[in-house]
Amino acid sequence: MHVKSNPDEIQSFLSDASFIRDGYADRVVLPETIQEVSEILSAANHDHTPVTISGAGTGTVGGRVPFGGIVLATDRLNRIKSIESDRAVAEAGVILADFQRAVDQKGLLYPPDPTERGCFLGGTVATNASGARTFKYGPTRNYIERLKVVLASGEVLELRRGEKNFSNISNIPLPKYRPPATRKNAAGYFGSANMDAIDLFIGSEGTLAVICEIETRLVLKPQGLLSGIVFFANQADVLAFVAAARATLDARALEFFDNESLNFLREKYPNIRADAAGAIFFEQETTDETEESILNDWLALLDQHHAFADSWFATNEQDQARLREFRHQLPVLMNEWFARYRQRKVSTDMAVPDEAFAGLFRLYYDTLRTSGLRYTIFGHIGDNHVHVNILPRDEDEGARARELYAQFLKYAASVGGTLSAEHGVGKLKREYLRLFYTDDQLREMAALKKTFDPNGILGRGNIFSEDFLHA
Repeated sequence: MHVKSNPDEIQSFLSDASFIRDGYADRVVLPETIQEVSEILSAANHDHTPVTISGAGTGTVGGRVPFGGIVLATDRLNRIKSIESDRAVAEAGVILADFQRAVDQKGLLYPPDPTERGCFLGGTVATNASGARTFKYGPTRNYIERLKVVLASGEVLELRRGEKNFSNISNIPLPKYRPPATRKNAAGYFGSANMDAIDLFIGSEGTLAVICEIETRLVLKPQGLLSGIVFFANQADVLAFVAAARATLDARALEFFDNESLNFLREKYPNIRADAAGAIFFEQETTDETEESILNDWLALLDQHHAFADSWFATNEQDQARLREFRHQLPVLMNEWFARYRQRKVSTDMAVPDEAFAGLFRLYYDTLRTSGLRYTIFGHIGDNHVHVNILPRDEDEGARARELYAQFLKYAASVGGTLSAEHGVGKLKREYLRLFYTDDQLREMAALKKTFDPNGILGRGNIFSEDFLHA
């Protein structure tokens, strides 16, 4: 075990991509084994010392920003233990890109693919992360077969899907609340009838236990892949194209870029047409037998919806990597903007049911076009989940941006949406959870927290307002 206490040494563990800057802690501990994690938590629990779990620091909602106590960093729990024909076992501190690369070398695929691939595997489980491929494959939850976690007391708990139901590990009944009827959800604890205990810990954002070891399900790597970035002259054609693609083609990714997003990307990609009002990034898996027919299907749909003929397509790995890099550049450019103006990030992560998306999308555009604020709209349109990044340059614009954000949240809540589709609640968004769950439902979640962490040492400030935990 390694311990850091020098202020200069621990500074990098006190923040994340949320740009919350006032975090502080007494020390950072870096265990190398599950036994060391157990010893750290047992001692902290005895002394009622807050423990904030730190992954790679790529989270956007302040989950790893500590306010006192100690930071437990999982950096040294970084071993890939095994990769078999349909399973892999790895520790929480393994970098997702390294894990996916190792799996790929075996001719296999681990489908979850959050945009920030420098994240830790444990962090993706803690937030039930998703990404572009979620459109076909679903979120992280769908691929977690076993977890080894350490509770606040120091007890090591092994949870295998289908083997331990909720009643085996808890002295309180199954929660009555249910997640929203959206394609993706990462807000609050999971709840369903006859749920597996493992699902409570997936997406719990470091508030119930320290995730130490993960067994994932793998699938065969697809034989081939067709991908493209296609440009359109107007938004109406973009939306019609997406609706048709969802209904008729087996895409694994459908991602959207509005005109403001393209304006940012033109800094690095000057060959984007000046008259493009929007774009879609898509991927679909192919075989040697189906590649030509699938390409023809996409070309016919693109022609039907007036896509520009000089859009970009890729069938080999090198060109596909370039298209994925294009997709990943926009969040990087957004983070550079926030860092430059030193304003807190104002970014939506809501998703809504299928029938409500057109209304939410219209609200975004009608409101933002007349706001005088700079913004981008991009992301997982196939899952009714696009990110609005409002880009304030000063405190006044920041206040106006937050007013618009609250307006968007209220609309999403009114149509049965979710506060967070993929990034979690953390500290930044916990007050907004009341818009999406009743106080009684939040008290049910808080009761689960108090069952597994009665002294409230883990992830203080994440998900819940303090009044729910002390009620």
